[in-house]
Parts: sequence; C-alpha cells; structure tokens
Amino acid sequence: MIIAGGTVHTPDGPREVDVHVDAERIARLEPWSHPSGEDVVDATGLLVLPGAIDAHVHGRDPGFPEKETFETLTAAAAAGGVTTVLDMPNTLPGVSRREIFESKLEAVSTRAGVDFGLWGLVRASSSQEDIEGLAEAGAVGLKAYLGYAIRKSTGQVLYSPAALEPDLESPADYGTIARLLPALVAAGVPLAVHAEDPGVLLAAARRVETYDDLLDSRPAAAEAVAIAATGALAALGGVRLHVVHLSSAAGLAAARAARAAGARLSVETCPQYLWLSAADYGRLGPVMKNFPLVRGSEDRTALRAALLAGEIDSVGTDHAPHTDSEKLGHPLGAAHAGSPGVQTLLLSCLELARDAGDIQLAVKWACEAPARIFGLAGRKGVIAPGADADLVLVDPNGTTAATEDWMLSKQRHASLGGLDFGFAIRRVFLRGGEPGAARGRFLRPGLS
Repeated sequence: MIIAGGTVHTPDGPREVDVHVDAERIARLEPWSHPSGEDVVDATGLLVLPGAIDAHVHGRDPGFPEKETFETLTAAAAAGGVTTVLDMPNTLPGVSRREIFESKLEAVSTRAGVDFGLWGLVRASSSQEDIEGLAEAGAVGLKAYLGYAIRKSTGQVLYSPAALEPDLESPADYGTIARLLPALVAAGVPLAVHAEDPGVLLAAARRVETYDDLLDSRPAAAEAVAIAATGALAALGGVRLHVVHLSSAAGLAAARAARAAGARLSVETCPQYLWLSAADYGRLGPVMKNFPLVRGSEDRTALRAALLAGEIDSVGTDHAPHTDSEKLGHPLGAAHAGSPGVQTLLLSCLELARDAGDIQLAVKWACEAPARIFGLAGRKGVIAPGADADLVLVDPNGTTAATEDWMLSKQRHASLGGLDFGFAIRRVFLRGGEPGAARGRFLRPGLS
C-alpha cells in the first residue's frame, strides 16, 4: 500500500512524501511521485499522522460490561485516530498478580480492535513477587491508587474515604511504595500514581450539593502533597514515576520541585483539564465530574502553558465511562466520577496545537511521548521506516462535532461533549489494515 500525496508528520516535522507500507510496517518514505493503482490511497490535501496512543484508559473489561467492553472501547479509539490503548488495572478483579494479568489478557485479546497494553496494580498487600510477576507478564506500567481501597472478596478497586469496612484492604500508600522500591526499580517500567493524598481528602470531606462544595472537598493541595511525597521517594529510590491526570497549578509546582530534586518524573494531563474550567459545570452538570476535578481557569491556563513548554510530557484521557444512571441519576455528590474521552484525544490535541501554531506538537503529546515513556518507541507513535503502519488521515479543513450520536463508547455523555473541532478524521490504518474485527495485538514494553 502507498499513502500518496499527503503532508506526512515525521519525527523531523511535516514532509511532502509518500508512505510505502509492506508487511504491516512502514517500508520507506519517498518524495511525492503521484502513483496510481488499486494499492494507492490518495491523501491529497490531508495530514498523515501516526496513530495516537492513549496511555490512560479504563476499558472496564472484564467486570463492568454495562459501562464499557473492549469492543466498544477500541471502536471509539479507532474512530478518534487512536491505534494503541493502554488499559488501567482497576477491572474486576484488580490486576495485582501475574495470574490475574494473564486471565485478563486472555479475556480481552480476541476482542480488541486496536493494539493494546495492560497496566498492573500495586496494592497495600503487594509483594516483591507480585511486582516481578506483573513485569514478566508484560505490564506497561504499575499503578498505585493513593486513597483507593481494595475489596478483599472481589479485588475491586474503589475509593473509600470513610473508615475501612471489614472487607476492605487499606489503600496503597507512601509506605507501600517505599517498601516496594527495589522491586519497582527492577521492574523497569513506570510507576504511575493517582496523586490525591487520602489524608488531605479525608480532612476536606463534606456534604456536596454544588460544584463549589465538590472543589472544597477535593482540593488541589491533595494533588500537590501526593506528587511531592511520591516525587521524594522517586528521587531517593530511583524509580521512574509517572504522574497521571495532572489537574492543577499546585500539582504542577510540586512536579517541578520533584524534578529539581532529581526524580525521574514524567507527567500526563488530560483534555478535560486543558479545555474546561469549573465554569463549565453549569453547561455539563455531573458529566464533568472527574477525579481529580476540573478546577479554575487559572489552573487550565497553567497546564496549557506547561504543556507548550514541555514540562508536561503527554496527554492521555483517563477514559472512564459509566452508565447514564450512574452519572445522571444521582445528586452531584453521589454521581460517579469519570467520562469517556479516548475518541476526542487526537482531535483535542490537534486543536490546541494549531492554536499554538505547530501541528507537530499534537504528534509529540499524543504519539511520540507516550511511546517513549512506555517502551513502545520505534514501533508506535512515529512515521518512520520500520515502525508499524499505524496511520491517521486527517482533513485540516474538516469539522467534527463531539455529539452523542458520534460517540461510540457505551456512555455517550462526555466531558468534551458539545465541542466542535476544526479537523475531521478521514481514514485510520492499524498496521496497514482497517482497525476492528479483533485485529488488535497485545503489546509488551521494549518491543522492537
């Protein structure tokens, strides 16, 4: 196959070249030659981008088919130009041991429409052997949910701000990370933290009736404290730390300080924190409820500036669908936190990059950086000889309305719902073919 006549975004920037594909990989890039034939895809007037990587999705599978399945997750991903997803471990049971990891892999591997990797879970009760087993099984990273307890009988991850019930295991905490530091370093993959300090959250807990109440109940200080503490452990212990869904200027300041202290730290933020502020709650209602919360416009401004400056490495979505009844059938305090987002990842990054005057920035945030962080560089997130032919053809003069009808996740109400993007995705290729039909393959870090 030849993708001909498009503006191809390579690691060296946009180039007027044709992309030649052979045996699922990019064989070579050659100057425009206007080829013809049935194996030629005409990309005239289009941008040719690497398939995006969403390193932060909650596919809900296995365990919560009413919220999402791997089929609906990966269909939404492909529709948005995302050809690789990295699925978080808070499925049922939580993916805290090698045998659970392998069971989940078997359950989803025949139903993935795009390529995928799987995260492992760090529990308070995790052992060195658990961490070693997850790394050997191929986990792309290990995730600690600070403040999130584990239901012992099922392994389900859930937030428990109150006193622990008999069936709940206390959350992983800073002591857990300190105890496991040698094993985490040896695993060779990033340790991601849901950075909200449980002590701060418990102290701030209150009755929630308005969005201001919700902001008071989950202050930005909780994020800053958690990043500072885990950053100190990373600096002392040498583990690679990955801060997910950075939401605040306070958290950003803590990440800067951790790096200055020597922590090997990468940072992700999400489109909802780059596009929305607390003022949008009046339009979106509980659909906008995410943990961490969407905060003030000053936080959004700080995060955008840090992303443009390279202080924030990547953009992932924290794609986390729920049923409509869970999101909309309760008062704000009881509504579940999370929203679908994988389908709008690339479009939202492209819009921000164009506003900044450089489309290549979107490739950096949503393709190149996650590939580098999670051991997929060289094969994913790049258009270069030898890489997988994951390609997205984008019309820079098209438009896309993020409507409920357009969304393919089971939850159609999204944090970025109602926005209009000045780009349209025309075709998506996964290793040179069409996504879907269980074409997705399992990815291990360090693939070559």
